[in-house]
Amino acid sequence: PRSRAVATWLALVAGTLGAHRFYLHGARDALAWLHVPPTLVGACGWWRMREFGVDDARGSLLVLCLGAIVALTMLQAIVYGLASDERWAARYGAASAAIRRGWLTYAAVVIALAVGTSVAVATIALTAQRYFESRPPVS
Repeated sequence: PRSRAVATWLALVAGTLGAHRFYLHGARDALAWLHVPPTLVGACGWWRMREFGVDDARGSLLVLCLGAIVALTMLQAIVYGLASDERWAARYGAASAAIRRGWLTYAAVVIALAVGTSVAVATIALTAQRYFESRPPVS
């Protein structure tokens, strides 16, 4: 049996490394391993932007991977935290104590909503900025 609160907090805190998927499905989960490459690529982009400034084209392109994976894992945290009791019990074989949502689960959902929304909007804004900067000026 897997705890909803633990899965939600793992998605919130270490979701970009697939910790929530490893917790729920084990080390053989291919989707858990697919969380790691975009996180590393995005971290390289973040490092490049910090080192060379925000005008670094390669860094600003790579950091979008980090924004996308963070937004995705925050969405997963919200889905885990708000899943129906019946669905959670059927899918993860949780006991009645693990099914109940406590204030910790709701706190994780609220934090995930705030972080996920902020990161998604920032990623969209950076993408739009880079798109319009790359276009030739209108005469």
